[in-house]
Order: sequence, then C-alpha cells, then structure tokens
Amino acid sequence: MCFSKKDGYMFKHITVGLLKPVAVAVLYSALCAVSSISVAVEALDNEFNPSLQTNDVSLLQAGVVIDSRNLDQYRQWLDSPIAALIEQGELTIPLGESLVIPVHPNYRQTTQQQLGATTIGAEPGELNGYAGGRPFVSLATDDPQAGIKAAWNMRYGYAPDETETEAFHWQYRDMKKDSIERTLEMYGAILRYKYRHTNEPLPELENNPSNLFTALYLQVKAPQDIRNTQLLIHRNEVDSATEQAWMYMSSQRRVRRLATGQKTDAFLGSDIMIEDFLGYNGRIMDMDWAYLGTDELLVPLYGHSQLDGWEQPADDSGHQLIEFTGAGHCFPKVTWQLRKVHHLEATPKDPNHPLSKRHYILDAATYAPVLGRIYDRGGKLWKLSVIAASSSELHAPTNKDWQGLITEAVGMVDIQAQHCTTLQLKSRQAPEPLKHRSFTTQHMRSQGR
Repeated sequence: MCFSKKDGYMFKHITVGLLKPVAVAVLYSALCAVSSISVAVEALDNEFNPSLQTNDVSLLQAGVVIDSRNLDQYRQWLDSPIAALIEQGELTIPLGESLVIPVHPNYRQTTQQQLGATTIGAEPGELNGYAGGRPFVSLATDDPQAGIKAAWNMRYGYAPDETETEAFHWQYRDMKKDSIERTLEMYGAILRYKYRHTNEPLPELENNPSNLFTALYLQVKAPQDIRNTQLLIHRNEVDSATEQAWMYMSSQRRVRRLATGQKTDAFLGSDIMIEDFLGYNGRIMDMDWAYLGTDELLVPLYGHSQLDGWEQPADDSGHQLIEFTGAGHCFPKVTWQLRKVHHLEATPKDPNHPLSKRHYILDAATYAPVLGRIYDRGGKLWKLSVIAASSSELHAPTNKDWQGLITEAVGMVDIQAQHCTTLQLKSRQAPEPLKHRSFTTQHMRSQGR
C-alpha cells in the first residue's frame, strides 16, 4: 500500500464525486506506482551513498595525519587493531577527501528492478530469485538473516564483468627486519559468466555448460623457479556445488585438482590462503554469518590521482603502483577517509578449519571488504587485512568506464609471526573480450609448456 488507510480513504472519497469508479481505481494505482518508485529511488540513494552522522570537519579534513600524539581524538573512528598499531608507533594514517564512489548505472538499475525479489532459501547456500545487482538492501540488526544477506551482498558486489590485472606484484616481507624476502610477478584475470552488468552479452554468457558465476585465473611470470605456475578457480552459481580449483605446478608440469582443505593452506608460501581471495573465496554455506551492525570508521579508500609523495618511478604508461609504509612496509601508503561500514562475522562450520572466525569491515556503499581481522583456532587475533581501493573517477583515464572501486593494494599482516605479504595491482577492464578457453585446464597446460 502506498498510502495510509486514512489517506487512501480520503483520496477515494474526494475523487469519487468527480470521476467514475474505474477512473478512480486507475488514478489511485498510478499514484501508488509513482509513490513506490519514489520510495525505491530514495532507498537506493541512501544505499549506494549513505550519509554520515559525523560532521566534525576540523578533525577530518584532508591533509591531517593521525599518529600516536593525536590518536585519542580519532580512536572512535578506528578499528581497534589499527588504533593499537598507531599507538605503538607502527603506523600513521593520512586523511584524504571524502568521496562519493560512482555506481555503475546498470548495476543500480538492476538492483532497483529486483528490489524484494531475492530471498534466502530453506536449504544451506540456497538463494532464490536473484537476477543481478545487489541482492539485499537496508539490512537491519533485528533481521535474523541479515548476516547471510550481507555475505551474499559481498559475493555479488559490483565489479566489471571482464577484468585483467596486468601488473600483479606479491612481496613477502619480514616486519622485524623491514626487508623483502621474495617478489612474485603475476598476471590475473576474472571473467563473470552470469549476472553481467558491463560487457555484452548481458546478462550472461551463452556458452556456460558448467553453470559458472565467475572464473579466476592467475599465472606466475617471475621468478624463474616457479614461472608458469598457475591457479584456476571456478565459482559455480549454485553455492552447494562442489568447489572447483586447479593448480599447474611448473616443477611437476601437470595440472592437479585442489582438495578443499588445500584452500586454507598458505598460497605459494605467502601469508594469504586461497580462501582469502576477493575477501572470501569459499562457499557461503560453509560459514555461519553474523551481522553486527553499522559503524563509521576510517578506511583506506581514496582517489589515485590525488595521491603524491611517490618514492618509485611510474611505469611506461605513467601509472604509479601503490607503495607501502608503516611497520615492515606492510600497509598501503594511501589516504583514508571516514565511511559508513558494516561489521560482518563469519564462523567456519568445519571444526577442523584453521580459523575460529573472520571479521569483515565492509564499505556500506559498495560492500567491498576494506579491513579484516582473522582469528586463529584458539580465538586469538592472527592476521589483519588492509585493502586499499581507489575511486574509478580519480584513476587512470582508461578506467573511467569502470564506475566503482578499483582495488590497488593489499597488506595481509601476520601479527603473530611479524610477517606480511603485500600485493600491488594494476587492473583494467579487458580491452578485448576474454576467451572461455583462457579459463580451462587445457589452457593451463598449454601455458606451462
């Protein structure tokens, strides 16, 4: 109903003397439709550009640097492990401008068209009625399904349908010695098969016999001893389907399927496990999800073109890879801004899982996981993830059409071992359509020869 009972009663009685009953019904329905559209648009405006309650401009102006001396003024806007690092003198945080992150119009339009159509199914991992966009809007702490809804929102968060990470540098770092132990150079690509918003054909690819949602491919380019080592992950649309992942080991010259347990092993000796990819690279049904509400926190979101103070030269195209700072140079050297966030906690259902829980801090406008805490089996804080992302509007001109957040750097910090793995990403929308065969085991074999 678009009017209250009283309003509807008054409307009908005022118009009944002027119009025939059929005309009254038509006019009433039309006004209801207009009212519903207005409410939906207003709800989406708040969903994709949530307002902040904090308005302390003097403390949060761009250019301010938070360190141990002024920490107490900012502690209320910092996640506790980040505040502890600042207090110990291991990290400082520069503030940047408050930005409105663009939303791809197709993603927003699909979200509006599908409002209320998606529901959580009765079976584990079952999602009914989803057809694109953000599955759920306006989460509430009193909704017992809010946790799993937030998880699905993170899974189906916006990204272009076909992306390449043409420069992908992994560096393994000793925090105590502040030294780089190993550097890997990779190529990465992601192809979205279903629920596409940016690349024709829409909304899905025709040739998809395995019913995939996405496929992810990584190939090591250097160093020579593991060159052409590859990883392929197929994410099925059906969450309950058996997970599919393969590795090509250059030393063995063969493709082998990864067992489920191997996805929580250290990937190529780094501080990152395959399950960590894209925030959470696992089945939704394998976790218990708890929504802990909203907050306003400082997070590493920024405009790339607004950064300065580079220490390393730009590449041949003039692009600067994000550098690192803080203890062991483990933290992306970017500006932070105050954002509305959601707190989401994931507890593994498998008692043999190496983690007791994951705590996600999701940017409310995009559902991108920007900060994270990972706890060991004993419940002790083990790792911190810091994910730096730029607005596409303030990025390379070739990425203007991206229309969203572009992840540029990741710091996965093992607090217990005083070690970290940092990632530098130079990503783009694929200039040419990505080919199906590039996401097959046959392709892995051909690349390994």
